[in-house]
Amino acid sequence: MVHSRTLGLHGAACAFACGATAFALVCSLAASAATVSEKAKESGCVNKPVVISGTMYRCLTQSAAYSYFNVPGAAVADPPDSGARKNGTTPSPAGFPKIDSATQKGRDDLRRKVLGDELATEEKLLADARIAYADGAPAALAEERANVEKYRERIAKLRQSVSVHEKNVEALKKELASNR
Repeated sequence: MVHSRTLGLHGAACAFACGATAFALVCSLAASAATVSEKAKESGCVNKPVVISGTMYRCLTQSAAYSYFNVPGAAVADPPDSGARKNGTTPSPAGFPKIDSATQKGRDDLRRKVLGDELATEEKLLADARIAYADGAPAALAEERANVEKYRERIAKLRQSVSVHEKNVEALKKELASNR
């Protein structure tokens, strides 16, 4: 039972109205609540914390590492950093060279052509590797007939070659799709 003498008049009224359990929860939350600046100081921040989402904050520490921390209820009390960019892009520094759209389009077209050429070459290499692998059962060479381990090593290398070329083809297709 909660007594008015230990909590004060207001605390006793709250404990009575809300129940002792709810009061204890509210009191513990109020005691553990901290402001963003207090949490930033605890985390060793050297710059102003930035809201990541909701009540999650991020700042830079002395060791150039990011520190993340959560401050419940602080999103309402402390507005997000006004310097934070909404679109997530970083502006170019002053004096940074600008490229006109025609030049950039030419570069993009050249990049797509180079990627297409690389893809064609890689697909040919993949086809050759699959033929050589022969579904894991290539014909044994003369020196491999007497040495089964040598044959197994060659099959493993052929399998690895097929796998590498498949991954390369997949990566090139993905890169081409992202540049369209």
